[in-house]
Amino acid sequence: MDQPAEEHVEKRTDGAVKGEAAIKSEFLTTKEKFHRFVDLEWQRQKGENVSENDKTEKTSLGEPDAKKLKVDLEEESKAEKPDAKRLRGQNKSRPHKKPTTYDEKRLCLSVIQDRVCSYGDKCHFHHSVADYLATKPADIGESCYLYDTFGKCTYGLSCRFAKAHTTPDFKTMENAELMKAYEGRIVVKNSLSKDLQFRLRKHSVSFKMSAEYLKTLSDKRDKREHQGNGDACADPAGGEQQASTEAQLQIQASSNEQPPVKTIGPLTDADVIKLHPCERKQVDFKDKLYLAPLTTCGNLPFRRVCKRFGADITCGEMAMCTNLLQGQQSEWALLKRHESEDVFGVQVEGCFPDTMTRCAELINNHTEVDFVDINSGCPIDLVYKKGGGCGLMTRTRKFEQIIKGMNYVLDVPLTVKIRTGVQEKSNIAHKLIPEMKKWGVSMVTLHGRSREQRYTKLADWDYINTCSQLASPVPLFGNGDILSYEDAMKARQTGVSGIMIARGALIKPWIFTEIKENRHWDISSSERLDILKDFTNFGLEHWGSDTRGVEKTRNFLLEWLSFMCRYIPVGLLERVPQKINERPQYYLGRNYLESLMASQNVGDWIRISEMLLGPVPKNFNFLPKHKANSYK
Repeated sequence: MDQPAEEHVEKRTDGAVKGEAAIKSEFLTTKEKFHRFVDLEWQRQKGENVSENDKTEKTSLGEPDAKKLKVDLEEESKAEKPDAKRLRGQNKSRPHKKPTTYDEKRLCLSVIQDRVCSYGDKCHFHHSVADYLATKPADIGESCYLYDTFGKCTYGLSCRFAKAHTTPDFKTMENAELMKAYEGRIVVKNSLSKDLQFRLRKHSVSFKMSAEYLKTLSDKRDKREHQGNGDACADPAGGEQQASTEAQLQIQASSNEQPPVKTIGPLTDADVIKLHPCERKQVDFKDKLYLAPLTTCGNLPFRRVCKRFGADITCGEMAMCTNLLQGQQSEWALLKRHESEDVFGVQVEGCFPDTMTRCAELINNHTEVDFVDINSGCPIDLVYKKGGGCGLMTRTRKFEQIIKGMNYVLDVPLTVKIRTGVQEKSNIAHKLIPEMKKWGVSMVTLHGRSREQRYTKLADWDYINTCSQLASPVPLFGNGDILSYEDAMKARQTGVSGIMIARGALIKPWIFTEIKENRHWDISSSERLDILKDFTNFGLEHWGSDTRGVEKTRNFLLEWLSFMCRYIPVGLLERVPQKINERPQYYLGRNYLESLMASQNVGDWIRISEMLLGPVPKNFNFLPKHKANSYK
């Protein structure tokens, strides 16, 4: 296991290449030697005797060639094949298999819960325990995390660790002492109830506050059309004041009416009078470390890992407001909050005032959050072409109506995440931020790149500094290219109120500890494996310990490993710290596990997942979300 890497290394004499991380020469190797070492060591640990010729035939997954320097376009076009394409953007046509495909015929829930099946003979699931166990995949391990933590595994015989809590007569064991410790304790909040889902689908949920605000918009629009655009534009402040006055009058009139639903408990001021902005719940954003809302990878188990390492603020993944209003279970899952997340917000995306205002009222009335964030920085075409994400930055009138409407119905702070602009050399954030201050935003997060840049080139922290001064006294968080505590210290010198960390947390989630302790952590490969182990345990708790839950956990683990493999251990670097835009060269670590974790080969990520979640199913297939990581 701890075989020194020097035996397998061919030392390089050339200097550091631009765009590549500076790694100590004794650890550098070539692509062929790297894969030969990793594959042979894996076979040796499995106890298989495979020759090198057989090994090269079986390895179907490889890595792309080293990053090439830019050359003249004419020469490049001659060298390339006619149908050659750059690997960039999303894998939109990647094979997507639902976790249900890995479990051909499940055990009926009535058997697990020891009750009569309501479907009778029409049920498509197993009712015979013996028949189910004959087709069930082998157990993964000897101990069940759910049983050891909560005293009971709700998945019973379908659990992939069932032998740890199953009696000889196929009954599920319970630990009364552990169950008592969790009795009455809500570990995960913000779940969608069946009643609310039914009412959303039947459009029977009341949006009283939203209707009041939207009526003022409608009245204002009708008045503007009646008077003419010239008169309406002459005194915009007066129009807003009148609209606000009308809304307040409507609130006072409605406060005298009997509530449609019988209420329980004492009557408070909030029941009859809408809270003023100064009376709303306040969140102290100053000098906090903010884990960015990350689509796909920023799930609840990953956020729990980051909270352990010192993240102060967490936020759910971007949720589409229309899907939330339709009661989609998969979209509401993005709003779930773990008990360890003390400062937690949700991020919503939308492009129209009516849907965004209703969505904000829905979140305000049916979830427990500390703030709500508007995503006006999403660069993907699907969102931008509809006018959402970055598109809101160029639709200022709609943006204003959305912010004012959401502020009108919310009892918690409203924050906004933006980019520098849409076009690469045309920044507009500095024009938008002073306006957002007037609209009532409680905090702004600025990603130092435009939509066109995506993640190319470095973030513009000088521009972020300029915008932070314009935003004062409203807090502004900076975001972009932070991968070490030195990067964080430089960012704090710009005058921002706090720092948001996105890709840096995916590459090394312990970055929060490094920043708070002002040090470079040369974390060992075994410690990193323990982090992955914690993630899988949290995943089994969140998605389930049956076959469907295990494979869903594996899928999210592999998505995370497509980022984590970019990390280079501190002890191997010639120059500390590693920069986020520097590509790792081929290197062998200080032991086999460190080398395996450095591989950017999809097959090696699957091997790491098998160390934690057992063998993959026969029909398993995985392709990363981004083409830059899709190595075939």
